[in-house]
Amino acid sequence: MEEKKLDIKSIIGFVLIFGILIFMFYQNRPTPEELEAQKAEQEQLAKEANENEGLQDNSTNTPPLNLQDSTAVANYKSNVGAFGFTQPSEKTTKLENKLVSLEISNKGGQIVEARMKQFHTYDSIPVYLIKDGNASFGLNFTTSDNRVLNTKDLYFEPSVSTSGGNQVLSMKAKAGPSSFLEYRYEMKEDDYMVDFTIRSQGLNGIINGSSPVNLQWDLKSIRLDQSVEYENRYTEITYNYEDDKIDYLSVGGDDEETEADVKWVSYKQHFFSSILATRQGNFKTADFTSKNLVEEESKETKFTKAFSTEIPLDLVGGELAHNLHWYYGPTDIKVLEQYEELGLDDSISFGWGIFGWLNRYVFTPFYTFLSSFLPFGIAIIVMTILVRVAMSPATYKSYLSQAKMKVLRPEINELNEKYKDNAMKKQQETMKLYGKAGVSPMSGCVPALLQMPIFYALFMFFPTSFALRQKSFLWADDLSSYDTIAELPFNIPFYGDHISLFPILASVAIFFYMTMTTGQNMPQQPGMPNMKFIMYLMPVMMLFFFNNYASGLSLYYFVSNLITIGIMLVIKNFILDNDKIHAQIQENKKKPKKENRFQKKMRQMMEEAERQQKSGKR
Repeated sequence: MEEKKLDIKSIIGFVLIFGILIFMFYQNRPTPEELEAQKAEQEQLAKEANENEGLQDNSTNTPPLNLQDSTAVANYKSNVGAFGFTQPSEKTTKLENKLVSLEISNKGGQIVEARMKQFHTYDSIPVYLIKDGNASFGLNFTTSDNRVLNTKDLYFEPSVSTSGGNQVLSMKAKAGPSSFLEYRYEMKEDDYMVDFTIRSQGLNGIINGSSPVNLQWDLKSIRLDQSVEYENRYTEITYNYEDDKIDYLSVGGDDEETEADVKWVSYKQHFFSSILATRQGNFKTADFTSKNLVEEESKETKFTKAFSTEIPLDLVGGELAHNLHWYYGPTDIKVLEQYEELGLDDSISFGWGIFGWLNRYVFTPFYTFLSSFLPFGIAIIVMTILVRVAMSPATYKSYLSQAKMKVLRPEINELNEKYKDNAMKKQQETMKLYGKAGVSPMSGCVPALLQMPIFYALFMFFPTSFALRQKSFLWADDLSSYDTIAELPFNIPFYGDHISLFPILASVAIFFYMTMTTGQNMPQQPGMPNMKFIMYLMPVMMLFFFNNYASGLSLYYFVSNLITIGIMLVIKNFILDNDKIHAQIQENKKKPKKENRFQKKMRQMMEEAERQQKSGKR
């Protein structure tokens, strides 16, 4: 009976580890109570869904000005005061290199289209980070004649030139022949980063210096991945503040935050990012807002989150002078590491603590090395094999503990029978037997817990590995997204409208692993979880939860469990010798056992508890 208890403890250790991982990636799903609340507010949700087709109220652009209507033009110039000096024009100017294409509108002087030239979405559409009005950028300020203006409503005059081989676009909202607000964009030949300067000249008497000038940047992240819920879990605002601290807003719901001394803010859309960074001197403060736009898995959902950032800008002598950067590009560690002075690579969510350290500095470079000469799927398999072999000593320790408990089982059964009416004495004598035999009842759990950092780090590796994006293997078209072997004509809650094969294989493998570990005829212990139920539940959980996850992750779990099963069979059949273990235990019993401080304290506590129990019966 006691051997089974030890087996249960080992399995509980594994279940705890797996449960923690399930919690990590599943914590953002709504609870049943939240789902009921959502149903009760169906009309409000429908209203919000309609609003999602356009920008939020604080980022909605004004309608295009009818330039053929002289009255409308006159009204515009009257409304903007001195800035009516610039003649309205609805044209755009393109800046592009071989990596990215940007279109900047005369209206607002802002970027109205950002297209990745080397990447496509899952359905072969070019990757757009900005398109069709999903983004807005502008400065809010008050003029000396008490007009409240936003630059996104002003018209700018474009001027294109070159500087050292770089393309330069100057957009000026003029308030006179030599008075203007300028946005200056400078694009390098082979770079995702664009230098962006905000400066003014001759506006110290036009801008009201006693009122704040606020930079407002809004963006609704365009859906780019096959599974919108999966993509949304890794779509978030990340920011650098106070001497390179990194933080982020919630990915599971609406959130907002205010921080001081901000270096950059990143609107991360899983595998692509839009980043605004300062080149010199951090922003004094910044207000961040994130609103979740995904209610459920749906092919019709166009956007994942609505992001907003508001930053007050200082005036020096009544003028603006701020040197910034725009980054529109992949959330790829190899690319972002090029901007070491800004630390943009910290915007990637590798995980927290030791888990993130292992992911970033061990598994990411290791996989990069393997995939440099192996196909991407094969590289996953090879990495999994090497990791499992490296952790095989922990597997051996766990099995050795089980083998020792098997040898001690007859003596444990005798103690259980002898002290069946005295639980305290039974526990005390059992601990004495463990001590004499040199067996630790926790030795089966500790190896599993030691593997947790590696287990979780690899779990986080696949969602952050840009190298896996749109890389095929066997029937999977994209290792960073789910594989599909059949489309369903209906949607199964928490599962989806398709069948993925890799999660099925991984679930089968973990079922056999649980079968080998728990045994088919394990009796139910009083007060303990039903291990047979857990044995069947775990594969089902994996099957459901991983159906919409990256196929590379399911491939890893499938191969990892197969290798673990193989290692367990080798240890059980060719390495462990029960006769030798029995002889060693008998030798340990003969040796005088010296208690350490902890063991002595535990024994004294148990003896004291037994005395109190006896005195209570009297």
